[in-house]
Amino acid sequence: MTKVLLLSDTHSHIDQRILNYAQKADVIFHAGDIGEVKILKALENFAPLYAVYGNIDGQEIRSYCPKEIVVEIEKVKILMHHIGKYPPHYPPKIQEKIKEIKPKLYFCGHSHILKVIPDAKNHLIHMNPGACGKYGFHHIRTMLRFTIHQGKISNLEVIELGLRSSMKN
Repeated sequence: MTKVLLLSDTHSHIDQRILNYAQKADVIFHAGDIGEVKILKALENFAPLYAVYGNIDGQEIRSYCPKEIVVEIEKVKILMHHIGKYPPHYPPKIQEKIKEIKPKLYFCGHSHILKVIPDAKNHLIHMNPGACGKYGFHHIRTMLRFTIHQGKISNLEVIELGLRSSMKN
């Protein structure tokens, strides 16, 4: 059984609450808009990290992270990008990639809106964990966690980290 933490849109912010959840994960996915390499290094201290760069990420992050990740965990193929939109309105290149690799899970970030959407047409579950950073238009900082075991996804949980507006600079 693999405990997965999925987060996105940290925008250079990480705090002890995020790290407490990272410490309990077997694997961590960051769906972009990381902000600074220090975020990745902090997360890597706890579990294997898969991260893609986002539209706000500069050259340092882009040299550290790819634009796209395809990985398989316990017989579950995962595809991750930063900007992915929602089913059935994936960008054409992403739709082609979905058809090519047939992932069971598709992760993206960017919108700052938490959504988990079954995509029956592509036989996958689309997950956007919202934003766990303190910058952006979102009000509640969120992440997702779940387990993967023998090809099945279970125990999906929304993690609310509190109000973005209550964050101190």
